[in-house]
Amino acid sequence: MRGSKGITLIELLIVIVIVGVLAAIAIPAYTNYMQRARRADAKTALEQVRAAQEMWRAEKGGYATNTAALQNTMGAPSTTINQYYTWNFSVQNSTSFTAQAVPQGSQASDPGGTLRIDQDGTKTSQKGAGPTYTYPDPQCAWTR
Repeated sequence: MRGSKGITLIELLIVIVIVGVLAAIAIPAYTNYMQRARRADAKTALEQVRAAQEMWRAEKGGYATNTAALQNTMGAPSTTINQYYTWNFSVQNSTSFTAQAVPQGSQASDPGGTLRIDQDGTKTSQKGAGPTYTYPDPQCAWTR
């Protein structure tokens, strides 16, 4: 058997175990990385909505109540952010509004939850019916 070439069953099993261990470590890390990247897109979109609302208020004297007008006139982003978040806003009166990005699809399991920003730039996050965290609280999704 000195001249035989190839790999043994033991060598093959060792390679399979090593690949399995690497996959068990890499897949959750990659999933977490992708959730954080999508959350960053949602944060950017909310900042753009806030900027568009401020431009609208500077021109019109109050905040926009219509999403389409805000998008067409002030360049607010699409209401669907990479298929993983949708944003909307509510205007309480001419001097206050709250915009939020709600995770959907595979992003719904994101521990960051729903992101919100208001006219003052106050940033909050809330997962489900749990507590609301305000930036710069380390538990707030805006810090991660």
